[in-house]
Amino acid sequence: MRKPFIAGNWKMYKNAKEAVALAKELKSNLKNIKDRDVLICPGFAALCCVYGEIKGSNIKLGAQDMYFENEGAFTGEVSPLMVKDFCEYVILGHSERRQLFNETDESVNKKIKKALEHGLKPILCIGESLEEREKDKTFDVIKNQLKKSLKNIKEIKNIIIAYEPVWAIGTGKTATPEQAEEVHAFIREWVGKNYDSEAADNLRILYGGSVKPENAKELMEKEDIDGALVGGASLDAESFSKIVEF
Repeated sequence: MRKPFIAGNWKMYKNAKEAVALAKELKSNLKNIKDRDVLICPGFAALCCVYGEIKGSNIKLGAQDMYFENEGAFTGEVSPLMVKDFCEYVILGHSERRQLFNETDESVNKKIKKALEHGLKPILCIGESLEEREKDKTFDVIKNQLKKSLKNIKEIKNIIIAYEPVWAIGTGKTATPEQAEEVHAFIREWVGKNYDSEAADNLRILYGGSVKPENAKELMEKEDIDGALVGGASLDAESFSKIVEF
């Protein structure tokens, strides 16, 4: 049995004071949760403060991105050495990074390799656009993203994959449980073919895209959906707690 994994991506919301307040409330709400992993990913400026608030609790901490160099003249970037001081996980390849900041599968691949080098656990985000789905290219897109993002990466045991259909992120639209399960099963099958059956069986695959308390249980009851990468609903302690407790 794969342990369920619920992650909250706070995106560019919450200053340090607000982030600590939210983390404190979640720590209280979820203190008895033991049968699933819970992760929160605040903005970079709040990582240190939130780390102090949740240290020793059952809530894990992650970063929303990182650069693929250890250090250097890269103004505005954050290195894995900075991230690993506080975080266990790092989100990489989120569709907003791909769309708004021109990230590619190749740059995501570099980031995954660097994260693993420093003991960080990447959450690799992949997903198709509405146009790609309407043209029946979903599986081609997913296969291509997996192939390029995981190029020359021999072990996948410390990687989590998040399927986030771009058309469902921040739109209020959600893939049906059947649509999501179909892609999750495809990802697991691809991993089995390109790694091995053990890697495929153990891989945790999350669904992301307008996950809310109202739809979380139905999604996560599917065989190949092991949890969720939650956006907007993770900014409210009550909503996120309900999703965790699905």
